[in-house]
Amino acid sequence: MKSENLHFKNSKGIELSARTDFPDDKKCLATVLFAHCFTCSKNLKALGHISRALTEQGIGVFRFDFTGLGSSDGEFTDSTFSTDVKDIIAASDYMKENWIAPSILMGHSLGGAAILQSASGISSAKAVATIGSPCSPSHVEHLFEDNLQEIKKKGEARVILAGRPFTINAKFIEDLNQQVMDEKIAGLNKALLVFHSPVDETVGIDNASRIFKMARHPKSFVSLDKADHLLTKEEDARYVGSVTAAWAHRYFS
Repeated sequence: MKSENLHFKNSKGIELSARTDFPDDKKCLATVLFAHCFTCSKNLKALGHISRALTEQGIGVFRFDFTGLGSSDGEFTDSTFSTDVKDIIAASDYMKENWIAPSILMGHSLGGAAILQSASGISSAKAVATIGSPCSPSHVEHLFEDNLQEIKKKGEARVILAGRPFTINAKFIEDLNQQVMDEKIAGLNKALLVFHSPVDETVGIDNASRIFKMARHPKSFVSLDKADHLLTKEEDARYVGSVTAAWAHRYFS
Protein backbone atom coordinates (compact mmCIF):
# COMPACT_ATOMS: atom_id res chain seq x y z
CA MET A 1 0.00 0.00 0.00
CA LYS A 2 1.21 3.47 -0.90
CA SER A 3 -0.10 6.68 0.69
CA GLU A 4 -0.13 10.42 0.16
CA ASN A 5 -1.05 13.15 2.62
CA LEU A 6 -3.07 16.16 1.45
CA HIS A 7 -5.37 18.95 2.58
CA PHE A 8 -8.70 20.21 1.28
CA LYS A 9 -11.19 22.85 2.38
CA ASN A 10 -14.67 22.23 3.71
CA SER A 11 -17.75 24.35 3.01
CA LYS A 12 -16.60 26.96 5.54
CA GLY A 13 -13.11 27.23 4.07
CA ILE A 14 -11.51 25.34 6.96
CA GLU A 15 -8.55 23.21 5.91
CA LEU A 16 -9.00 19.51 6.63
CA SER A 17 -6.25 16.91 6.72
CA ALA A 18 -6.63 13.82 4.54
CA ARG A 19 -4.74 10.80 3.28
CA THR A 20 -5.14 8.66 0.21
CA ASP A 21 -4.17 4.98 0.26
CA PHE A 22 -3.84 3.08 -2.99
CA PRO A 23 -2.38 -0.13 -4.47
CA ASP A 24 1.35 -0.22 -5.13
CA ASP A 25 0.75 0.19 -8.87
CA LYS A 26 -1.55 3.18 -8.14
CA LYS A 27 -4.26 1.61 -10.30
CA CYS A 28 -7.60 1.77 -8.48
CA LEU A 29 -10.62 -0.27 -9.54
CA ALA A 30 -12.73 1.94 -7.28
CA THR A 31 -12.38 4.24 -4.29
CA VAL A 32 -13.77 4.36 -0.78
CA LEU A 33 -14.54 7.53 1.18
CA PHE A 34 -14.09 6.66 4.86
CA ALA A 35 -15.49 8.57 7.87
CA HIS A 36 -13.84 7.88 11.24
CA CYS A 37 -15.52 7.41 14.62
CA PHE A 38 -16.50 10.06 17.16
CA THR A 39 -13.45 11.98 18.52
CA CYS A 40 -11.10 9.61 16.63
CA SER A 41 -9.00 10.45 13.56
CA LYS A 42 -8.00 9.07 10.18
CA ASN A 43 -4.91 7.57 11.84
CA LEU A 44 -6.79 5.07 13.99
CA LYS A 45 -4.92 1.76 13.70
CA ALA A 46 -8.03 -0.16 12.72
CA LEU A 47 -8.64 2.22 9.83
CA GLY A 48 -5.12 1.60 8.59
CA HIS A 49 -5.68 -2.17 8.63
CA ILE A 50 -9.00 -1.78 6.80
CA SER A 51 -7.30 0.41 4.20
CA ARG A 52 -4.53 -2.10 3.64
CA ALA A 53 -7.03 -4.91 3.10
CA LEU A 54 -8.95 -2.78 0.60
CA THR A 55 -5.89 -1.65 -1.35
CA GLU A 56 -4.74 -5.26 -1.63
CA GLN A 57 -7.92 -5.79 -3.63
CA GLY A 58 -7.30 -2.80 -5.88
CA ILE A 59 -9.51 -0.33 -4.02
CA GLY A 60 -8.21 3.12 -3.12
CA VAL A 61 -9.17 4.77 0.18
CA PHE A 62 -9.66 8.45 1.03
CA ARG A 63 -9.70 9.08 4.78
CA PHE A 64 -9.75 12.45 6.50
CA ASP A 65 -10.04 14.16 9.87
CA PHE A 66 -13.29 15.92 10.67
CA THR A 67 -13.19 19.60 11.64
CA GLY A 68 -11.26 20.15 14.87
CA LEU A 69 -9.98 16.58 15.11
CA GLY A 70 -6.68 14.94 14.23
CA SER A 71 -4.59 17.22 12.03
CA SER A 72 -7.51 19.23 10.66
CA ASP A 73 -7.98 22.92 11.40
CA GLY A 74 -10.99 24.36 13.16
CA GLU A 75 -12.36 23.90 16.66
CA PHE A 76 -14.12 20.76 17.83
CA THR A 77 -16.45 22.93 19.93
CA ASP A 78 -17.73 24.55 16.71
CA SER A 79 -18.48 21.21 15.07
CA THR A 80 -21.72 19.23 15.10
CA PHE A 81 -23.08 16.10 13.46
CA SER A 82 -24.38 18.34 10.67
CA THR A 83 -20.93 19.85 10.06
CA ASP A 84 -19.51 16.31 9.90
CA VAL A 85 -22.01 15.52 7.14
CA LYS A 86 -20.93 18.66 5.28
CA ASP A 87 -17.28 17.65 5.69
CA ILE A 88 -18.08 14.29 4.05
CA ILE A 89 -19.74 16.03 1.10
CA ALA A 90 -16.71 18.34 0.78
CA ALA A 91 -14.40 15.31 0.80
CA SER A 92 -16.49 13.65 -1.91
CA ASP A 93 -16.35 16.81 -4.04
CA TYR A 94 -12.58 16.97 -3.61
CA MET A 95 -12.22 13.31 -4.66
CA LYS A 96 -14.36 13.90 -7.75
CA GLU A 97 -12.35 16.95 -8.81
CA ASN A 98 -8.85 15.76 -7.90
CA TRP A 99 -8.79 11.96 -7.79
CA ILE A 100 -11.60 9.46 -8.40
CA ALA A 101 -15.18 10.03 -7.25
CA PRO A 102 -16.09 7.59 -4.46
CA SER A 103 -18.10 4.55 -5.45
CA ILE A 104 -18.16 3.17 -1.88
CA LEU A 105 -18.90 5.04 1.35
CA MET A 106 -17.73 3.61 4.69
CA GLY A 107 -18.11 4.88 8.23
CA HIS A 108 -17.13 3.68 11.68
CA SER A 109 -19.42 4.30 14.67
CA LEU A 110 -20.82 7.88 14.51
CA GLY A 111 -18.94 8.23 11.22
CA GLY A 112 -21.22 5.50 9.87
CA ALA A 113 -24.30 7.46 10.88
CA ALA A 114 -22.84 10.52 9.15
CA ILE A 115 -22.21 8.45 6.03
CA LEU A 116 -25.84 7.26 6.02
CA GLN A 117 -27.00 10.86 6.40
CA SER A 118 -24.79 12.18 3.60
CA ALA A 119 -25.12 9.29 1.12
CA SER A 120 -28.03 10.81 -0.81
CA GLY A 121 -25.81 13.78 -1.69
CA ILE A 122 -23.08 11.62 -3.25
CA SER A 123 -24.43 10.31 -6.54
CA SER A 124 -21.22 8.49 -7.54
CA ALA A 125 -21.52 6.10 -4.58
CA LYS A 126 -23.33 2.85 -5.29
CA ALA A 127 -22.60 1.09 -2.00
CA VAL A 128 -22.47 1.98 1.70
CA ALA A 129 -20.86 0.09 4.59
CA THR A 130 -21.24 0.89 8.29
CA ILE A 131 -19.14 -0.49 11.14
CA GLY A 132 -20.50 -0.53 14.69
CA SER A 133 -22.73 2.43 13.88
CA PRO A 134 -25.67 3.80 15.90
CA CYS A 135 -29.08 4.02 14.26
CA SER A 136 -29.40 7.55 15.64
CA PRO A 137 -26.64 10.15 16.20
CA SER A 138 -28.11 11.01 19.62
CA HIS A 139 -26.87 7.60 20.80
CA VAL A 140 -23.48 9.17 21.56
CA GLU A 141 -25.05 11.15 24.41
CA HIS A 142 -24.58 8.15 26.66
CA LEU A 143 -20.82 8.76 26.49
CA PHE A 144 -21.26 11.95 28.50
CA GLU A 145 -24.64 11.42 30.15
CA ASP A 146 -23.18 12.42 33.54
CA ASN A 147 -22.48 15.87 32.08
CA LEU A 148 -25.82 16.50 30.37
CA GLN A 149 -27.27 18.53 33.23
CA GLU A 150 -24.16 20.72 33.34
CA ILE A 151 -24.37 21.25 29.59
CA LYS A 152 -28.03 22.26 29.85
CA LYS A 153 -27.30 24.60 32.77
CA LYS A 154 -24.02 26.18 31.67
CA GLY A 155 -24.23 25.69 27.91
CA GLU A 156 -21.17 23.44 27.80
CA ALA A 157 -19.07 20.99 29.79
CA ARG A 158 -15.57 19.57 29.70
CA VAL A 159 -15.78 15.79 29.31
CA ILE A 160 -13.27 12.98 29.00
CA LEU A 161 -13.73 10.79 25.94
CA ALA A 162 -11.30 7.99 25.11
CA GLY A 163 -8.94 9.42 27.72
CA ARG A 164 -8.87 12.91 26.20
CA PRO A 165 -10.68 16.11 27.21
CA PHE A 166 -13.31 17.62 24.90
CA THR A 167 -15.76 20.47 25.32
CA ILE A 168 -19.33 19.45 24.48
CA ASN A 169 -21.81 22.30 24.13
CA ALA A 170 -25.58 22.64 23.95
CA LYS A 171 -25.45 23.32 20.19
CA PHE A 172 -23.85 19.92 19.65
CA ILE A 173 -26.57 18.17 21.70
CA GLU A 174 -29.37 20.08 19.99
CA ASP A 175 -28.05 19.18 16.55
CA LEU A 176 -27.84 15.49 17.46
CA ASN A 177 -31.47 15.46 18.52
CA GLN A 178 -32.65 17.20 15.36
CA GLN A 179 -31.38 14.47 13.06
CA VAL A 180 -33.97 12.26 11.36
CA MET A 181 -32.23 9.05 10.33
CA ASP A 182 -35.15 6.71 9.60
CA GLU A 183 -36.08 8.42 6.34
CA LYS A 184 -32.45 8.60 5.21
CA ILE A 185 -31.91 4.89 5.83
CA ALA A 186 -35.21 3.83 4.26
CA GLY A 187 -34.52 5.98 1.21
CA LEU A 188 -30.84 5.15 0.87
CA ASN A 189 -31.24 3.74 -2.65
CA LYS A 190 -27.75 2.21 -2.45
CA ALA A 191 -26.50 -1.24 -1.54
CA LEU A 192 -25.90 -1.48 2.22
CA LEU A 193 -23.49 -3.63 4.24
CA VAL A 194 -23.83 -3.51 8.04
CA PHE A 195 -20.93 -4.72 10.20
CA HIS A 196 -21.51 -5.05 13.94
CA SER A 197 -20.21 -7.07 16.85
CA PRO A 198 -22.76 -8.76 19.13
CA VAL A 199 -20.48 -7.93 22.08
CA ASP A 200 -20.00 -4.25 21.22
CA GLU A 201 -20.29 -2.45 24.57
CA THR A 202 -20.21 1.06 23.08
CA VAL A 203 -22.92 0.76 20.44
CA GLY A 204 -25.29 -2.15 21.07
CA ILE A 205 -26.15 -4.70 18.40
CA ASP A 206 -29.79 -3.51 18.48
CA ASN A 207 -28.62 -0.45 16.52
CA ALA A 208 -27.48 -2.67 13.65
CA SER A 209 -30.79 -4.53 13.75
CA ARG A 210 -32.73 -1.28 13.41
CA ILE A 211 -30.57 0.01 10.55
CA PHE A 212 -30.87 -3.31 8.73
CA LYS A 213 -34.62 -3.51 9.25
CA MET A 214 -35.25 0.02 7.95
CA ALA A 215 -33.04 -0.31 4.87
CA ARG A 216 -34.35 -1.71 1.60
CA HIS A 217 -32.60 -4.41 -0.41
CA PRO A 218 -29.92 -4.96 -1.52
CA LYS A 219 -28.61 -5.18 2.03
CA SER A 220 -26.31 -7.52 3.94
CA PHE A 221 -25.30 -8.01 7.57
CA VAL A 222 -21.97 -9.36 8.81
CA SER A 223 -21.43 -10.25 12.44
CA LEU A 224 -18.00 -9.33 13.80
CA ASP A 225 -18.16 -12.13 16.35
CA LYS A 226 -16.00 -11.17 19.36
CA ALA A 227 -14.59 -7.89 18.00
CA ASP A 228 -14.60 -4.80 20.22
CA HIS A 229 -16.00 -1.44 19.13
CA LEU A 230 -12.67 0.02 17.98
CA LEU A 231 -11.58 -3.16 16.18
CA THR A 232 -8.33 -3.20 18.15
CA LYS A 233 -7.40 -6.65 16.84
CA GLU A 234 -5.79 -6.43 13.42
CA GLU A 235 -7.54 -9.56 12.16
CA ASP A 236 -10.95 -8.02 12.87
CA ALA A 237 -10.13 -4.80 11.01
CA ARG A 238 -8.62 -6.62 8.04
CA TYR A 239 -11.68 -8.87 7.91
CA VAL A 240 -13.89 -5.79 7.55
CA GLY A 241 -11.73 -4.53 4.68
CA SER A 242 -11.52 -7.83 2.81
CA VAL A 243 -15.24 -8.60 3.14
CA THR A 244 -16.14 -5.08 1.98
CA ALA A 245 -13.90 -5.47 -1.08
CA ALA A 246 -15.50 -8.80 -2.05
CA TRP A 247 -19.05 -7.56 -1.40
CA ALA A 248 -18.71 -4.21 -3.18
CA HIS A 249 -17.00 -5.54 -6.30
CA ARG A 250 -20.31 -6.12 -8.10
CA TYR A 251 -21.27 -2.47 -7.58
CA PHE A 252 -18.29 -1.00 -9.39
CA SER A 253 -17.34 -3.71 -11.90
